[in-house]
Amino acid sequence: MAKRTTPAENTVYNNIRTVLVTARQKVYSAVNSAMVEAYWEIGRQIMEAQENQRAEYGTGLIKYLSERLTKEFGKGFTVTNLKYMRQFYSVFPIGHTLCDQLSWSHYRLLIRIENEPRREFYLKECVECNWSVRQLERQITSFFYERLLATRQEGKESVKHQKSSHRKEADGRK
Repeated sequence: MAKRTTPAENTVYNNIRTVLVTARQKVYSAVNSAMVEAYWEIGRQIMEAQENQRAEYGTGLIKYLSERLTKEFGKGFTVTNLKYMRQFYSVFPIGHTLCDQLSWSHYRLLIRIENEPRREFYLKECVECNWSVRQLERQITSFFYERLLATRQEGKESVKHQKSSHRKEADGRK
């Protein structure tokens, strides 16, 4: 027969559990933030190395780095991922503007958006609404930004129409 626990014991357990869950979340957040910064720095170094070089050199450099980094640090440094890191730096050239709340997966989706106002909109919404990567992807593929702009434009047209109706009424009363 298992020993029954008291409410006080359960309270202590739940308090400790909360401390551990919070600590794990902080660790995950710190690691994520550090890795996003590292990927940005890797992208910066690749961009600077390739800046005034021929295209063959750039391709060769990325392949070389991929092989060496994968051997030493494991997966995550494929040619494709290194190209994403380079693009990451290119799209977000000012490192201190990076947001701690977003993961590398968030940024990989955001850097694919070529239109800067659209990308900035999704970045801002992602942070303010605490979107997961899946939610961000769904909003992008469902053209949330474009639908919102269309709604705002329709609203402006409606206001213009109402203003002109009110003016006509006012003119008719004179």
